[in-house]
Amino acid sequence: MSASALLPHTAPFGDDDRRSLDQVLGPASPVQRAWLAGFLAGIDASHGVALAPAQESRTAEPLAIVYASESGNAERLAQDAAKRARKSGFKPTLIDFADLAVADLARHKRLIVIAATWGEGEPPSRATRAYAELMSSTAPRLDGVTFGVLALGDSAYAEFCAVGKAIDTRLEALGATRAVDRVDCDLDFDAPADAWIKGTLDKIAPPRTQADNVVSVDFARTSADVSREPVTAEIVEHVNLNSSRSDKETIHLALGFDGTVPAYEPGDSLELFPENDPALVEAVLQATGLSAEDDLRKALTTERDVTTLSVKTLETYAATTGHSEARRLLEEGQARAWIEGRQLIDLVEGFPATLSREQLQALTRPLPPRAYSIASSRKETGDEAHLLVAAVRYASHGRQRAGVASTHVADRLKAGSSVRVRLKPNKHFRLPDGGTDIIMVGPGTGVAPFRGFVQERRAIGATGRSWLFFGDRRYTHDFLYQLEWQDALKDGALTCIDLAFSRDTPEKIYVQHRLFERRRDVIDWLENGAHFYLCGEAKAMAKDARAALVAAYADVKALSPDAAEAAVETLERDRRFLQDVY
Repeated sequence: MSASALLPHTAPFGDDDRRSLDQVLGPASPVQRAWLAGFLAGIDASHGVALAPAQESRTAEPLAIVYASESGNAERLAQDAAKRARKSGFKPTLIDFADLAVADLARHKRLIVIAATWGEGEPPSRATRAYAELMSSTAPRLDGVTFGVLALGDSAYAEFCAVGKAIDTRLEALGATRAVDRVDCDLDFDAPADAWIKGTLDKIAPPRTQADNVVSVDFARTSADVSREPVTAEIVEHVNLNSSRSDKETIHLALGFDGTVPAYEPGDSLELFPENDPALVEAVLQATGLSAEDDLRKALTTERDVTTLSVKTLETYAATTGHSEARRLLEEGQARAWIEGRQLIDLVEGFPATLSREQLQALTRPLPPRAYSIASSRKETGDEAHLLVAAVRYASHGRQRAGVASTHVADRLKAGSSVRVRLKPNKHFRLPDGGTDIIMVGPGTGVAPFRGFVQERRAIGATGRSWLFFGDRRYTHDFLYQLEWQDALKDGALTCIDLAFSRDTPEKIYVQHRLFERRRDVIDWLENGAHFYLCGEAKAMAKDARAALVAAYADVKALSPDAAEAAVETLERDRRFLQDVY
């Protein structure tokens, strides 16, 4: 239906001529009123204004939607929840845990929390400060607050959804009233999360008014609007950046696109959809008596996770097969210890039983994509996107293991192969303006986004200085993109570089050691407005690098440990200390 068919003849309606719907439409039909309400909402949203329909705005109830996100999933769900909330008569406010003022939490009488768990029961890095405050004795009473918690996690970890569970318990302990039961979501979270959001909003929705006759249309575009559909890319380059004498294998992957190139920015990631090792799939089928099932073989190769083993998987297997040894592990509380370092193949071979195809599928979950930081800038590489993928190989319990996505890239892809990818924006890891100095700390594959940063700043003629801290095992064999960094130093795109190769010296030297060695210059840059970026392994490196920065502040500025910690927290709050860790 066209606008001219819906609207009666009126004078133009501009930003400086806001009149009520009655004044503009006169005797318009309900359908015409609904269309115009949505049309005006779209106009305002395109100018950065979130506008509820005119009648609804008088009764809209405030709703705070707080999210703690590491990879962006919780944030995307929070944005989806906000859109639905507006249509349900709420006036939603989105709050990143990084920005949450815990002391003011009591003023939000309706509260939804969507919280991810990172690693073994830890909050996302951006949420650490507010999470600690919420759990501390200084947290405010929340009497009169109604809340619901949606928890995201990975059942492969022992502390599944631990952060969401802790927040749910803590809010109740502070006096808040739980409106709906918490739901704990695994990696395949879309359907249960969608159902929880809908049910929660229905449960706590304000009383309906005559504004229900008005249709609200939200045209505001957020990162949640980025297409979730994967696209196919052709591998243009597949190069191992380590020497033949290295004990590592790091693949530079250049992807080309026949259609539209994902509209990525420096700092974004691409999710790569891998396939399982055919040999591993065959071993699982053989062990379960299903080797003749060709359709199942294809599904297990491309769609199902045949490596992850969790307590839930063990419980399902024991209930399905009745295997006495599997049941004993559960009954004696040994399940978590037994699954450590093991995979599904260990279960089906160690406790053999014949399964149906439905029973085997029930033991697996959807095969998730793996996210890799984009190692390029479109301003320099045009219609390509580059990734940096380190092959993961290790041994445990007498069996050789391999990372699903990384060895799919390293072993089974080559130039000319195709792979499915999907853009994953990361607005929390963006470059500042070109005149601002940046410090980048990225050992190993953590250097990937900084290659894109340097390319971008070269292309725009940035005047700010750039400083890279890079580390790996050996200078001769593991200096990733060595020639490019040397060229960047020559042309000024990179001001300086500090290196740490841990196996080249009797005592292992890492990037955090170099960071502290250069502490006076580092603090000088930061005191003069530089932004600090950290990318790489989260469990040890990221924590150690951050601790080195705190120690640098304490030493250079003669601060107490608490004051030095506060200085780094200020950088984090001001968005001048940004992390992308995994």
